[in-house]
Amino acid sequence: MLELNVLSFVAHHYYSIGSFSPNIILCAGMITFFVVDYLTFEKVHLYTYDFFAERVGIKLGWGCLTFYPFLYAIVPWSAVDLPAANTPTWGLILFGVIFLSGWTLARGANMQKYFFKIAPNRSFLSIKPKTISDGHKTLLVNGFWGVSRHINYLGEILMGVGIALSVGYPDVLWNQYTQKVKYRIIPFIY
Repeated sequence: MLELNVLSFVAHHYYSIGSFSPNIILCAGMITFFVVDYLTFEKVHLYTYDFFAERVGIKLGWGCLTFYPFLYAIVPWSAVDLPAANTPTWGLILFGVIFLSGWTLARGANMQKYFFKIAPNRSFLSIKPKTISDGHKTLLVNGFWGVSRHINYLGEILMGVGIALSVGYPDVLWNQYTQKVKYRIIPFIY
């Protein structure tokens, strides 16, 4: 559903503007990468979630059917009718790097957890698992999971930031805005 939304926004943008904006293409490309990656590693997602211990049934049901298809699509939707932004190439590269950094954190953490669950003694990216346990539950405390308790969430946030920044803003719109609204913070002063 998310991919269909994104592709229809790209098509609408092309037909309303008459060309493809690099920003919209980058945004659509990052979301498409996210969708393909998610579907490619679906077994990892489904296997690493513990419905009872981690209480993720609501995340899978609500998140995958509602949150991803419609909330992620807000970004391209917000810019679909705007003219092309004049984002410099370095800006587009920066937004892509932010997205890929987030993907690396989220995917790396989830893959480390996946390999730990299917083969607890197996190394992942040359990281031999270190754990703590109370005899019933076991937690990873090294690699991605040794840096932060929710490093995968930071990764998802960075992916979202990269996607949100990618659409940019058209300079024409900004120029019109600053001409109509003269003051930045304090009226008649600054």
